[in-house]
Amino acid sequence: MKIMCLGVPGEVKSVEGVQATVDFWGVEKEVRLDTVDSPVEPGDYILNHVGFAIRRIPDDEIDETMALYESFMNEDPDDLLAEDVMDEIESGGTVPAGSAGGLAADEEEPADEEDAEDLLEELDINV
Repeated sequence: MKIMCLGVPGEVKSVEGVQATVDFWGVEKEVRLDTVDSPVEPGDYILNHVGFAIRRIPDDEIDETMALYESFMNEDPDDLLAEDVMDEIESGGTVPAGSAGGLAADEEEPADEEDAEDLLEELDINV
């Protein structure tokens, strides 16, 4: 049996070093940029997988990509694909500190460079 990894698109709001704040349908998350395939800047769209940007979505693919994912999320809430999309939005990265729903003291820290290296190895990507 093959396992598929699901990435979820979001809009980059700000970039600071190898970290970006990304908006996923109103939910802002911190996302690592160590593994993204090309440089990103505010206004770009990326595919996120568990807190890592794995692809910059080309400008001519943004509308179609967002419409596709929105159709997934508007499906039956018991649909496994819709559930996977929502799980991916809720996992990985963190809500920026100081915003509503920010990290509590006992919550997990955002992903770091070591996590990026582990993800690259897991996905068998050589950079």
